[in-house]
Amino acid sequence: MFKKKTVAILMSVIMLVSLALAGCSSGGSEKSSADGKKVIKFMHLWPEGSSNAQFSIVKDIIDEYEKEHTDTKIVTEILNPDQYREKLKVLASSNELPDIGMTWSDGFIKPYVEGDMLAPLDDVVENNADLKDAFIPGVKESYAVDGKTYGLPLELNISYVFYNKEIFSKYNLEVPKTFSEYKNVVKTLADNGVVPATVGAKDGWPASFWFMYLADRIGGSTVLTDVIKGEAKFDDPSIVKAAEEVQNLVDMGGFVKGASALSNDDAKGYFMNEQAAMFLTATWELPNYTTSPDVEQEFKDKIGYFKFPTYEGGKGTSINSYVGGPGVGLFVAKDSKVQDEAKDFVGYLVKRWGEKSVIDAGVIPATKVDTASLDLAPMYIEILKDLGEASNVTTYFDTQSSPAVSELHHDLVTALFGKQVTPQEYVKQHVDALAKEKK
Repeated sequence: MFKKKTVAILMSVIMLVSLALAGCSSGGSEKSSADGKKVIKFMHLWPEGSSNAQFSIVKDIIDEYEKEHTDTKIVTEILNPDQYREKLKVLASSNELPDIGMTWSDGFIKPYVEGDMLAPLDDVVENNADLKDAFIPGVKESYAVDGKTYGLPLELNISYVFYNKEIFSKYNLEVPKTFSEYKNVVKTLADNGVVPATVGAKDGWPASFWFMYLADRIGGSTVLTDVIKGEAKFDDPSIVKAAEEVQNLVDMGGFVKGASALSNDDAKGYFMNEQAAMFLTATWELPNYTTSPDVEQEFKDKIGYFKFPTYEGGKGTSINSYVGGPGVGLFVAKDSKVQDEAKDFVGYLVKRWGEKSVIDAGVIPATKVDTASLDLAPMYIEILKDLGEASNVTTYFDTQSSPAVSELHHDLVTALFGKQVTPQEYVKQHVDALAKEKK
């Protein structure tokens, strides 16, 4: 399984890097449509079915923009996040990126920049008075390579354990503050035939939240970032212990059965249908618990959240240390034939997203928003307060990693949850992959 995956990973990286040596191709959209309008191709990852609030906001902003710019037409292609990642790699390999697309920060965006596929966007910020000081400090910088900005962020995400208060009350459970208390919650729920927590481990990244938080709590808030920087090794005892604790939870029946075969949407269904008591996910799910018109208020009223518990004896002593970081951002393809128009729309979308997403989607934007006069859901206000008190936010390990290490990490997390690898094997394969990159 891993041999085939590794070959695929290497091939995808080779394709990306080789583009740096390739000549310009006909990437981007046609310059104009049949009616003479300039066409901007925009690919995003918020389908109407699974991300209705975000989908609706983007659609509304496009409609507004087209009314104000009657000579422009924006054509969208919309995929779910996992399909989107795969499609982006395919398009990159043939130098056919859309005029505008979505990207993640740090290690994800870097190969595309090194492949000379993305246009710098510093001018979009500098030439737009509404954006100059709009971003939350440190967020936009995650999309910079060698001092230039290649993506403009839309979201800032942190991860929590969301839980069903009615299920907790039925079994006289309290919100756990320590990992030992959390395991007692798991045991009580499992003993009563209730799924303690749902997780979609099929694609790796949703299940990685559990590993990353345990690494944070056991090894300290910087341990995984230190691995990326080369200041620590992935076989640090605290990281091995984190992998062991993941499998301990599996052995306790702490997760939905067959988690390794479930996508994130599959797993989310268990929580939304009240078949699981807890769901560790990021604040991009807030609409489902606060503002989404597609979710019954009766369900919203049952949902609470808590910070990932501390680990007795661990180095990560602050419960206000989070796993999270920038969400998706927007890029403009360097070879776009409508680059100026694409940049103009990106600036417009970022500004309007910051204004609309707070009220209409209940998500945390990457831009500053004055919430004093806004009527916000209590959970949203509490989370904004948490952000102000955060001692640390560690960017997701797979986001910090190169695409090759990130994909391997996803595969190995799936295998860890499925007990197809031991914690020691899980760690060793990471160590080997990281070492190869340094050669």
